[in-house]
Amino acid sequence: MSGWCWQKLAGGLWVASPFRPHLPAGEPSPGRMKSSCVLLTALVALAAYYIYIPLPSSVSDPWKLMLLDATFRSAQQVSNLIHYVGLSHHLLALNFIIVSFGKKSARSSAQVKVTDTDFDGVEVRVFEGSPKPGEPLKRSVVYIHGGGWALASAKIRYYDELCTAMAEELNAVIVSIEYRLVPMVYFPAQIHDVVRATKYFLRPEVLHKYSVDPGRIGISGDSAGGNLAAALGQQFSQDANLRNKLKVQALIYPVLQALDFNTPSYQQNVNTPILPRYVMVKYWVDYFKGSYDFVQAMIVNNHTSLDVEEAAGLRARLNWTSLLPASITKNYKPVVQTTGNAKIVQEIPQLLDARSAPLIADQEVLQHLPKTYVLTCEHDVLRDDGIMYAKRLESAGVEVTLDHFEDGFHGCMIFTSWPTNFSVGIRTRNSYIKWLDQNL
Repeated sequence: MSGWCWQKLAGGLWVASPFRPHLPAGEPSPGRMKSSCVLLTALVALAAYYIYIPLPSSVSDPWKLMLLDATFRSAQQVSNLIHYVGLSHHLLALNFIIVSFGKKSARSSAQVKVTDTDFDGVEVRVFEGSPKPGEPLKRSVVYIHGGGWALASAKIRYYDELCTAMAEELNAVIVSIEYRLVPMVYFPAQIHDVVRATKYFLRPEVLHKYSVDPGRIGISGDSAGGNLAAALGQQFSQDANLRNKLKVQALIYPVLQALDFNTPSYQQNVNTPILPRYVMVKYWVDYFKGSYDFVQAMIVNNHTSLDVEEAAGLRARLNWTSLLPASITKNYKPVVQTTGNAKIVQEIPQLLDARSAPLIADQEVLQHLPKTYVLTCEHDVLRDDGIMYAKRLESAGVEVTLDHFEDGFHGCMIFTSWPTNFSVGIRTRNSYIKWLDQNL
């Protein structure tokens, strides 16, 4: 009988049973191997589905950006789970993950001395480059890191490497501020921290200690750090004792307003990594300790509808149909609701505060600001915030350099080393440092 064999049982009885070929010990059966292959294929397909998102062909290193975005989304989902089970606030959990994988100790080199200290109770990391031959006093930049007012640190690798490069290439002193974050503090505590640390640094005895030229000091920051730098610049411009203390300000893809979440860049990049519109709106709500119940209404501009009287006088200051060129506005249409939810602004009046939204500041405030550099990226919801601010500053008589990168995405400037090294990251950093070198 083909496929069968006879076996003799106890008692002399013979029976037929299916023939099973003997496999060497430890060798998996064909069925088990087939199941493993199916499982592996399914896992690969699932991973590809999770990682892949449609991106414009013009964005820098698209597959690398997909992997970076997938990593960040995974960290967000883990932190949300931790929050859901009640172990920690989701932002604390997320920042713990970010800092744990990227924290770097203050390590000096032959070219740059790095130390951790505090300025008037605010933690800072100071990077001291070597002085130029024949120039005993050095230039200086006060740098404010990004992270939605809630994430990152002056002490993580990305910002440590950026500030080290700035100190070395500019022969400068870079003060990177470790301001307090949401949810430990909320607006305007972050502004208070950067103002306090900067004022302390500007004391004559402190500048003397670090051999800094008092006439060659700038303020800079990226993303939410750009927001804080712009707020600090405006505050200093209104103080007669501080007005001329800053020679330049350099704002890297800054977030500058929370009144209109439907500018052309918000519409174009609604789901673009690593800062989709929904995430940016949530950062704003977190900054003000507001309710997530307002997020969806804010996304469609219900908080600044025509029946919200508090916003009426501010709309002209960010009227993107007149502030943005036709190459940016394209066929996008303004989203202006006739009726909305006045309760949002009543409960979160900080949305209309120029300290949180520097783009809506009075023209009289803007005209006293120093020479300005604004870096924007095409694939970024915040692109138009920066372009509109540059336009308003120019109208106020401020000298402005607008540096736009067609293949850039939000956050790209800090991604310059393996495994998150992007070509546009290196180019934006080089362009930024070059401008500082020529203007500071």
